[in-house]
Amino acid sequence: METTGEQAACSGVSKSDIRQKVWDYMEANNLADFPRPVHHRIPNFKGSFQLGYSIQTCDIFDKAREVKVDPDKPLEGIRLAVLQARKTLLVPTPRLRTGLFNRIVLPPGATKEILRKCATSQGVRDYSVPVGLDAKVQVDLVVVGSVAVSEKGWRIGKGEGYADMEYAMMVSMGAVKEDTVVVTAVHNCQVMDIPESLLGDHDLTVDYILTPTRTIKTGCKRPKPQGILWNKISHETLAKIPVLKNLRYREKQGGKDVTLKDERPGDLTVVQPARKASKTRLESSRLQGEAHQILERPEKEPLSDKPDLPCTPTTVYVGNISQGTRVNELKEVLQEHHVTPMRLTWHGARHQAFLTYNDKSTADAAMAALQGLSLRGRLLRIELARNQP
Repeated sequence: METTGEQAACSGVSKSDIRQKVWDYMEANNLADFPRPVHHRIPNFKGSFQLGYSIQTCDIFDKAREVKVDPDKPLEGIRLAVLQARKTLLVPTPRLRTGLFNRIVLPPGATKEILRKCATSQGVRDYSVPVGLDAKVQVDLVVVGSVAVSEKGWRIGKGEGYADMEYAMMVSMGAVKEDTVVVTAVHNCQVMDIPESLLGDHDLTVDYILTPTRTIKTGCKRPKPQGILWNKISHETLAKIPVLKNLRYREKQGGKDVTLKDERPGDLTVVQPARKASKTRLESSRLQGEAHQILERPEKEPLSDKPDLPCTPTTVYVGNISQGTRVNELKEVLQEHHVTPMRLTWHGARHQAFLTYNDKSTADAAMAALQGLSLRGRLLRIELARNQP
C-alpha cells in the first residue's frame, strides 16, 4: 500500500521511527496482552477491553446508529459495546480483498456469550455478511486502531495504509459525511507528539482519543481524506484490492481523473463491464432443469482494468451447499464478493454448483475470496473443478 510523508525532513524523524519506539517501549514494559510481540501490529494494550465501557458514556456513541470498527484485537471491547447497544456494526473486509464492509448479523435471541463471540475476529468471520457498494450505508462513527497518535489528532498506523484507504473508499461510496466522527483507542504511552510534516493528504486524522485513563477531544481541523487519490495508487495495489477497480470504474464514468501513479494519462483504459445476458437467453437456460445456468455480470462491475486477452475458461467447484439453499442466494453472495462468474451451473439437489470464469487467474482470485465462506450456516467447499473444459 503506497504511503507518503514517511519521513519529515525538517524533524529528522519518520513514521517508522515512531512506530519502532512505541513497539519497543510496550514490549520492554509489558504493556500489551496477546498477541505478542506487538511489533508490526496494532498493539493489544492492557486495559483495552474496558474502553468498551468508556465509549458508551460518550455523546458521540449515543447518537450513532451505524458504527464501523476496525477488526484489531484492542477494539474488541468497543465492538461488543456496539452490539450490546443494538447498533449496526460494520467491520472492514480483511485486507479489502472482496469488498469494503461486512455487517455483523446477530442470530435470533443472541445471548451475552454469542455477543462476545461476535465481537471477536472469529465471530466477525462467522456472523458477518458482505455489504455491497450499492448498499445505502451511512456511517455515523468510525473507530480505528493506531500505533501512535497525538493530542492534535495526527495518527500513525502500522504502515500498511488500510485505515486511510478504507476511509477514502467510504468517501467515494458516500458512506461518510464531513461530520462523521473518527475515534481511536490506545494506551497512554501511545499518545505522543507527531510532526504534522509527516502527514500526507491521504492520512486519516482522529477527533477523539480513548485511553484507559482519559478521553481526549483533539479539536483537529485538518481535513480528512476527500476521496481516493488515484495518483498515489499503483497497478499492483489495484490488483491486490479488487473492489478498487469497481470504484475506479464508477468515478471514471462520473468524469473524475482516475489516472494511476504508474500510468500516463494517455494510457488509461477502463474496460466497460460486459452487458447482462438477454432475458430470452436466461429463460432458455431455465428449461435445462437442475443444471440451471445463469449467464450474467452486473453492469456496474468492471471485468478488468486491461484490454481483453486470449484466455482459457476455468471452472470452480462449490460444494457442501445446505439443503433448501436457492441459486439466488449464491448469486447474491458472489456479487457481494465481486466474483460473479461468466456462467453459474446449479445442482441444488446434489448440494453443489460450478462457477466458470474467463481465465485461471480470475478463478484463483475468486477461490481466494470465497475461502471460509458459509451459506446458511454451512461452510462451503471451494476448489478447482476436477474436469476442466
